[in-house]
Amino acid sequence: MEILVKAAQFFLSLSILIILHEMGHFAFAKLFKTRVEKFYLFFNPWFALFKKQIGETEYGIGWLPLGGYVKISGMIDESMDKEQLTQPAQPYEFRSKPSWQRLLIMLGGVLVNFIFALIIYVGVLYSWGETYLPVKNMTYGVMVDSTGMNLGLRNGDKITGIDGNEVENYLAIVHDIVVNDAKTLQIERNGREMELELPKNTVASLLKSELPIIPRMPFYIDEFTDKDSLAYQSGLRRNDRVIGIYGVQTEFFDEFRSEIANYEDEVIPVKVLRNDTDTIDLNLLVSSTSTIGVKADLDLSRFFVLEEKRYTIVESIPAGISKGSRMVSSYLKQLKLLFKPETKAYEEIGGFIKIGSIFPGVWDWQIFWNMTAFLSIILAIMNLLPIPALDGGHVAFLLYEIVSGRKPGDKFLEYAQVAGMVLLLSLLVYANGNDIVNLFK
Repeated sequence: MEILVKAAQFFLSLSILIILHEMGHFAFAKLFKTRVEKFYLFFNPWFALFKKQIGETEYGIGWLPLGGYVKISGMIDESMDKEQLTQPAQPYEFRSKPSWQRLLIMLGGVLVNFIFALIIYVGVLYSWGETYLPVKNMTYGVMVDSTGMNLGLRNGDKITGIDGNEVENYLAIVHDIVVNDAKTLQIERNGREMELELPKNTVASLLKSELPIIPRMPFYIDEFTDKDSLAYQSGLRRNDRVIGIYGVQTEFFDEFRSEIANYEDEVIPVKVLRNDTDTIDLNLLVSSTSTIGVKADLDLSRFFVLEEKRYTIVESIPAGISKGSRMVSSYLKQLKLLFKPETKAYEEIGGFIKIGSIFPGVWDWQIFWNMTAFLSIILAIMNLLPIPALDGGHVAFLLYEIVSGRKPGDKFLEYAQVAGMVLLLSLLVYANGNDIVNLFK
């Protein structure tokens, strides 16, 4: 069921963004009296799931969910329809329009995507505000995996700065280290302030780790993995807090995890705090893999004071625009990582499975709209890349025409379109191939 919910959110988000993107091209084409022959959600090679002719435009839904398109008369696009180019140019065709009008038609899609993202952020901030965990409120410091350990961090460290700059939001810690290629961390360890010099492979290692740095939390049992859970059989119950193993204090989850790893296929004495008042002793069954069949409670609001910001409709407008601008800047910095071989960011490129997995397993409109806004920014930026077959490729050729006064030949545009499509299909295969490889891993 969780997979279906993720897939439904991804499919809905993608459909909205494609329709709006193509609507941007469509609107500018109509504004300049350019004929639009087709408007499709998804591609329709060989056949369409639905189509209807309204006026001069055929509207339809294709079966291949790799994007969408508008087919504009007199333009070499992904349809590769060259027949009309052998005829004299007509006033309603794209090729007959002034270069500045053609430029706006091609920029219409990304312009709508950027504006839509800003509108979403304004709406989300007005409707839900912002809730986050300030780093200063992480009472117990951080909990780190092996990647975090390799950075020099230890469980319980309190991060006070990155490259000398204060970090406010806990979620920004890993983000800021990666996108800004941070060199140092300022921390407090056992009451003593320290500075850690980050190793050269920091970005590459953080990109490969799922949860390298998270808030350190007491170990409360949230749920059991199944009805035959060893922990449940041993007498543990939901909301119990394990505070000791064999007389060793395990106040936090990392301490429990470290200590339980010493036991396999054994029955061990544990000390448990029930209802936060009653201390009881239990004999705990441990599996051959040093697990007990529970999931820890990771609800931040249970352990920390979260910061909440609410916005009026007037306040939400500049706040939403500011957030959208930050997200654009962040994504551009992330994109630059692809061109730095030492980061190995190209190994983390994902396709539909990876993108779909970022949506939650339960339907949450706040998360849905936040993710849709960010995907809208991604779609806009990716379409601006100067690759033939993308909007950015057409824009590059139009800018060349405007500057030089010479229009690229139709044969050149045709070959460029083919080369661009081959490149895009190769990237598509690579990205989704990564998804499949990661599934097997």
